Amino acid sequence: MVKTVLVTGGCGFIGVNFVRLLLANHKDWQVINLDKLTYAGNLQSLAGVENEPGYTFIRGDICDSALVADLFEKYQIDTVVHFAAESHVDRSITGPAEFIQTNIVGTFTLLEAARKQWLREGEGRSDLCRFLHVSTDEVYGSLGKTGYFTEETSYDPRSPYSASKSSSDHLVRAYFHTYGLPVLITNCSNNYGPYQFPEKLIPLVLNNALQGRELPVYGDGGNVRDWLYVRDHCEAIARVIENGTVGQSYNIGGHNEKKNLEVVELLCDMLDVKVGPLKSGESRRSLITFVKDRLGHDRRYAIDAGKIAEELGWTPKFTFETGMEKTVDWYLNNRAWMESVMDGSYRKYYEEMYGS
Repeated sequence: MVKTVLVTGGCGFIGVNFVRLLLANHKDWQVINLDKLTYAGNLQSLAGVENEPGYTFIRGDICDSALVADLFEKYQIDTVVHFAAESHVDRSITGPAEFIQTNIVGTFTLLEAARKQWLREGEGRSDLCRFLHVSTDEVYGSLGKTGYFTEETSYDPRSPYSASKSSSDHLVRAYFHTYGLPVLITNCSNNYGPYQFPEKLIPLVLNNALQGRELPVYGDGGNVRDWLYVRDHCEAIARVIENGTVGQSYNIGGHNEKKNLEVVELLCDMLDVKVGPLKSGESRRSLITFVKDRLGHDRRYAIDAGKIAEELGWTPKFTFETGMEKTVDWYLNNRAWMESVMDGSYRKYYEEMYGS
């Protein structure tokens, strides 16, 4: 079925990879990319797709109700894939207000626009529409040494970021139960791969290690995350859009539990092989520096992705090792992208393309 998809946050890390996937695999779909282009939104990450016949970029804020309503009307949006969010836990601790505004108010604005457009009396469009809200496993809180998050796990957020995402999840469910809005929710584990902003662990470590800088590791480095290659995540989202049951949530995980310290050490070892050790001859592991632990740092996340496997036939294609190999090679082959992000010059790309 031909779809007109509003992708929010399509210039962010996962959004970029998803837009590229849709344009490659669903050429009959129309993709409307709405992004505010905050510090983590990089239009240059979509270089080469600007002139695709099925692609339109709109610079704007999901909290702008007039703009969002106009987009629904103008483009007759029938599918929303909602990535746009403030997502960095450290930033949510030092400045939570932006997280409340974007993650809660922004989600509410989109839900209202979808409700008013899709549920208008007499039109009966809702059966053909889908609102997919992309969320996180962090809403579930922290696990002990055993067990997994399932779709039935109670919410227990521990940071302003996870609390704001929990709130938006509840809003989405409320619009399903109250109004019958055709919603879907996905809760994913930690993503990694190309185009990730270098405040997150893997690109941060890659950049610092290449520069010979310290590699900060929180606490004892024993915090465990389930790592999901971003391509796998994007393919899972596309599967949920097409075949997911309205009103349901689907956990998406990579089956790759790793301690943070293990991830950092693997990156050091891979770079030592691919680009050589430090000038001193030491391994990049010598750059690892343990720092004071993050406030409210959850100890372990692990996803049970059995539901999406059983109902929709999705399982991850990439192991952590194969995904990391592709990720490291991508960053090594795209150092200019990383440098432009680090010095902010990527913003010039937008001005050149669309004006200031």
